[in-house]
Amino acid sequence: MPNMRTTVTLESDVERLIREKMHRSRKSFKKTLNDAVRQALSGESKQKQKKKFVVKARSMGNVRGIDPATLSDIDTDLEVERHKQVTQNLRDRA
Repeated sequence: MPNMRTTVTLESDVERLIREKMHRSRKSFKKTLNDAVRQALSGESKQKQKKKFVVKARSMGNVRGIDPATLSDIDTDLEVERHKQVTQNLRDRA
């Protein structure tokens, strides 16, 4: 089918949208306009064009019975125990 050349008057907001899309896609005005009209008239939605986002779950290697949210508490407890040991060792030497 041969190309059809025509004159179209665009409203200012439509022109702005096309120019923004041109800038983002780095395509010509003609290509951007044709793509937009084609997409609108074919009924394609943006949802159909975008690839579905899928979360791939995987094991974090947690040990059963240990809550990862409380690991900082466990670390603090270990620090306190270590401090007690060091302090006791210093007292024993004196």
